[in-house]
Amino acid sequence: MINPSYSRSVELPFGDAVARVTPTLNESGRGILTTIDVQPTLKAKLGADFEAYTISGACHPPRAFEVLFRQEEIGLLLPCNDIVAENDDGSLRVSAVNAEELFRVPGDPSLKEVAVDVNRRLKEAVDNV
Repeated sequence: MINPSYSRSVELPFGDAVARVTPTLNESGRGILTTIDVQPTLKAKLGADFEAYTISGACHPPRAFEVLFRQEEIGLLLPCNDIVAENDDGSLRVSAVNAEELFRVPGDPSLKEVAVDVNRRLKEAVDNV
């Protein structure tokens, strides 16, 4: 079975959790390239109500260059995403993509070492929110 993410619950207000994502990613050597605030986006585009949910697309430039140099099509899987999301019970979770699963998609076993390092950094960032 595929485990797509690493997650943990946090006891912070939503805005505080989102605000903590950027510094924790920076501390792990990654930076945020994109941020999508899903709730107002879905409201504006579809008129749909959705829970508080933010996606941060993050990148560790040396590792991104390394995998893009090996296989340009891996750019379809980048950046690595992190989310802050409100659960049905009102609690919050912070999650990061499981890079080891993500990097299996291209079928290149030489990417395993990079994926393990990226996962370590992602888990560290999630744990520090």
